[in-house]
Amino acid sequence: MSDVRLPAEWESQAGVMLTWPHDRTDWAPTLDGALPIFARIASTISLDEPIINVCRDTTHQAHVASLLAEKHAHRPNLRFAISPSNDTWARDHAPITTLQDDQPVLNDFAFDGWGGKFPADLDNAINRQLDRQQVFDGTTMRTHALVLEGGAIESDGLGTLLATRSSVLSKKRNPDLSDGQVEDILRETLGIRRFLWLEHGEISGDDTDAHVDILARFVDPHTIVYSSAPPDDADHPGLQAMLDQLKTFRDPDGNPYRLVELPFPGVLRDSAGRRLSASYANFLIINSAVLVPVYGVEPDRQAISLLQDCFPERRIEPINCRGIIEQNGSLHCLTMQFPAKVPIRNAVTMDA
Repeated sequence: MSDVRLPAEWESQAGVMLTWPHDRTDWAPTLDGALPIFARIASTISLDEPIINVCRDTTHQAHVASLLAEKHAHRPNLRFAISPSNDTWARDHAPITTLQDDQPVLNDFAFDGWGGKFPADLDNAINRQLDRQQVFDGTTMRTHALVLEGGAIESDGLGTLLATRSSVLSKKRNPDLSDGQVEDILRETLGIRRFLWLEHGEISGDDTDAHVDILARFVDPHTIVYSSAPPDDADHPGLQAMLDQLKTFRDPDGNPYRLVELPFPGVLRDSAGRRLSASYANFLIINSAVLVPVYGVEPDRQAISLLQDCFPERRIEPINCRGIIEQNGSLHCLTMQFPAKVPIRNAVTMDA
């Protein structure tokens, strides 16, 4: 049997994908405020590695290119592709890359808007659009019937999967599959050998059924950072129960994980009073940096300091994501990285 492995996010990368919002998405009412944040994310990534900017059409692409120029993005690292889209959450609709016999395979899992909550037919077709445009230069792409979002899974690069049962094993997503059948598919497609299933943990305002990337993240094979809330907050019981379970997990060497508590960003609400899903766990690791979502609140400084300690060889790049969480996700949710062996090319010219 071939050796299949799901790399850890901290491994060497070829680039990152970002699907841009436009006026035919839910972002329309807040588009003017969101676009500069997207441009800041993309331009920061471009300083380290290529960034694939997925745009609705060539007119949209020209606008995105102008925004990136304003942010002084590193032009040689800008890549563009054209695909219609429902939304922008590339973490959940982009390919999940494995290495099979050390060669990259792009796994195109089904995306159904988190169990049918939102329209997703266009997003579900983006990967095949990019494949047809040769964005990945002929890299093998395999389409799977399993509904699976990238934000629902965490890998240590050694065959361990950290995930919540509520999102990955959701019957809304894969009603005809038992838990054991889903695990078998994950073993075969992603090379998973150890499952660490979280039974608890949820952040108010999240509509993904508790994606792990806002709850708990690997920062190395032996360390997990996790979200927290104070005892008087509504999210505290679930997050405390999650912590109690994290304490029972063991790393690949059989030792307890080193657990690092991330600060509570406070209760942030939109103009209608709706609580937003702010989390410092939603950071993105790139080759030389870690992009950390911040929200313009006092705990930002502590989160930056803690994550700098976790990634001493990378610089920390705070990105104010207050305008992003209005749409119920944050920085990691918007992006998807590709391991170093994936070739990434332009599907269209930047000046189209």
